[in-house]
Amino acid sequence: MYFYELHEGDEDVFTDLLLVNDDLIEPEEFYELVQAIRTQVQDTYEDDTLIEAIARELEREHGFTFVSDARLSASVHVSTDDAENRLINLDDEALVGDDLRDEDFRTIVAEFDPDGNRLN
Repeated sequence: MYFYELHEGDEDVFTDLLLVNDDLIEPEEFYELVQAIRTQVQDTYEDDTLIEAIARELEREHGFTFVSDARLSASVHVSTDDAENRLINLDDEALVGDDLRDEDFRTIVAEFDPDGNRLN
């Protein structure tokens, strides 16, 4: 198995995701493939991010596996403090101590101007 990564964002805030393929693809070839797909989907994608749209196309048409949260079998929060170690419920719920929370959340990327000027 060979692993590939896509990044999106700027220097301060970015998102990344992993893809897996059974075949080794040279980095330059992977780059060219990603660029071709980006050009194809950038104006029409319906995913939350451009890299998710590219990953789905790589999976659909090019034999990659998009390693998304939807594919997780288990998730464990690990800490040096025993009380903080816990199994994360994969149904969008996190077990925190004895408290079970069911809250939907989504990351929002926003521009911030510390001088208070309006950003366009």
